[in-house]
Amino acid sequence: MSETTEKRIALVTGAGRGIGKSIAELLASKGHHVICISRSESSCGAVADAINAGGGSAESRALDVADKAAVKEACEALLEKHGNIDILVNNAGITRDGLLFRMSDDDWDDVIETNLSSCFTFIKYLARPMTRKRWGRIINMASVIGLTGNAGQANYAAAKAGMIGLTKSLAKEFAARNVTVNAVAPGFIATDMTAELNEKQQEAIVGIIPMKRMGEAKDIAATTAFLASEDAGYITGQVFTVDGGMVM
Repeated sequence: MSETTEKRIALVTGAGRGIGKSIAELLASKGHHVICISRSESSCGAVADAINAGGGSAESRALDVADKAAVKEACEALLEKHGNIDILVNNAGITRDGLLFRMSDDDWDDVIETNLSSCFTFIKYLARPMTRKRWGRIINMASVIGLTGNAGQANYAAAKAGMIGLTKSLAKEFAARNVTVNAVAPGFIATDMTAELNEKQQEAIVGIIPMKRMGEAKDIAATTAFLASEDAGYITGQVFTVDGGMVM
C-alpha cells in the first residue's frame, strides 16, 4: 500500500461492483479509509472485507441513495463517527431505459432520484464540514450521455446532464473554501451491464469508439483518484470525459 501525505476519509456510493468497486479499491490502496455504500449489504460488505483483508482500511453501509431521509441519517452517523468526510464520490446510478412515450413516471422519477437527487443530498450533508476544514474533494460520476444525449435514455441523460450543472454550480460555491467539485464522464465501460449485451450490440458500440475498444473500470478509477488527490487542488468545475475519444 502506498501511503498518501495524509490519510483521508473517502465515501464511495455504488461501491458494490463495477466502477464504484474499482474506485473504492484504488482509493484504499492509496492509504485512505473508504466507506463503501450500496443498496446491497452483501456487495458493499464484500468489497470492504476484501480491502481490509488486503491490508487496507474500509467499512460498508447498506443504503438506498434515493431515500433522502436515510441518506441524511447515514451522513449524520458517519460524521459523528469520523468527524469529517474528505472525499465524496457520487457514483451510484441506475438505468430505466425506454422511448419517451413508453417511459413511465416511475421510470423517470427513479432515475432522477437515484442518479441526480442523491448527489444533492450527500453533498448537502457532507460538504459543510469540508468547507470548515478548508479541504475537500467531490467527484460526481456523470456520463458522456449527459453531454450527447441518447435515444431511449431521456431520464438517464437528463440526470447526468443535471449532475454536470450541479458540479459546475457547486464548484463556484465551494472554491473559496478549497473544496473542489469535478465530474467524470465515462464512455462505454466493460462492466456487468455491458457484458449482458449480445455480440452484435457490443460490436456496434466498439464501432463508434475511436480507440476501438471499451474502457475498463480501472480507467475511471484512475481519473477519480487523481481528482481526489493533493495534486488536483487547482482543478474544479471540470468535466473529464474518459471515453476512448467518443466526445471531442
